[in-house]
Amino acid sequence: MRIQFECRSLTVFGLVFALAACEPGVVSKGSSFQRNYSIARKALETGNYDMAIKGYGAMIPEAGPFEPRLRLEYAHALLRAGRFDEASSVSGALAQTLKGSDRAAALAVKGAAEHEKAILAMNNGDFGSGTANSLHAASSAIDEMLKIDPEMDPMGAMASRRSDIREELSRVNKSG
Repeated sequence: MRIQFECRSLTVFGLVFALAACEPGVVSKGSSFQRNYSIARKALETGNYDMAIKGYGAMIPEAGPFEPRLRLEYAHALLRAGRFDEASSVSGALAQTLKGSDRAAALAVKGAAEHEKAILAMNNGDFGSGTANSLHAASSAIDEMLKIDPEMDPMGAMASRRSDIREELSRVNKSG
């Protein structure tokens, strides 16, 4: 799954990062922070999710103004690694602290994590209340994400996921 918010957020992140790098003390450790970020980001992009998780996790305490962005990428790495509960928890907590498109991006990760958790449960024959709760949480997060920033879903992938969730909820409700 590839979330469609990356380009706009990365452009803003890159601009802010470049400006902050010029000001001493804004980002601790300067170029080593940038190097560590590049390593973690490349690990995420190439599918080395454990390395990305470790890299982002180590950077977050020193991230200063970049902490929300690093937490979002950390949650995305957790999602891609199949650690759905953790991805949902991190992105959900982050969404509570953000507004606008940043909140929408965190909700997209939360919605995807909850949905993937439910899919895994259904594939294992679990159509119980926990699965239904995950589907409801996924639907709620995606609904809000699309309401906040519909342009974040230009190809309709999240809207399609929301449609799948509705169908799956119907199946879960019939089984329960």
